[in-house]
Amino acid sequence: MDSSIADLRQNYTLAGLAEADVDADPIKQFEVWFQQALDADLLEPNAMTLATATPDGKPTARIVLLKEVSDRGFVFYTNYESQKGQQLIANPYAALVFLWNKLERQVRIEGRVEQLSLQESTAYFHSRPKASQLGAWTSDQSRVIANRKILKQKLADLQTQYKDDVTIPRPEHWGGFRVIPNRIEFWQGRPSRLHDRLVYDLQDNGSWQLKRLSP
Repeated sequence: MDSSIADLRQNYTLAGLAEADVDADPIKQFEVWFQQALDADLLEPNAMTLATATPDGKPTARIVLLKEVSDRGFVFYTNYESQKGQQLIANPYAALVFLWNKLERQVRIEGRVEQLSLQESTAYFHSRPKASQLGAWTSDQSRVIANRKILKQKLADLQTQYKDDVTIPRPEHWGGFRVIPNRIEFWQGRPSRLHDRLVYDLQDNGSWQLKRLSP
């Protein structure tokens, strides 16, 4: 098995990435690539790896879903009492990675993190399907449970409790985070592993500096 893993490789040939072809604003460039990922009918193009760290620097990572992008940053939602929620509250910096395999592309984002306002989190919570809202109440995310029956029973109890309610209150421990980027890298696979890497670094005056990195 080890030898078969070592032999796995893909020669990337779909496209290149030149400085003249990208927008001066990395958020606008991200929106261009994201739309192309949507047009390519990829499975969950908004799936992204979220990397966080404990206060003493121990990293953890998982997949979450992007729910909003604007010049203010990249937004996702979670349980604030989860592992990632607690790490971000204690150490408010994160990295994101999007992998769009079919397009031979990835985007890396780094920046500080802020919690969304109660109004923003509540508005999004109430836009979710009722089952998802109940799921947020059901799960004590990241905590140990004895078995799955506990979840099923808690969900059943909540379904009974709120069966006639149009509006379900947002849990106080549930809401959004926004990653405010200071560095965004666009990676396009190229032949012979000589990939194109263009990175935008945020400057003190609020402008973005574009540079090419060696693969």
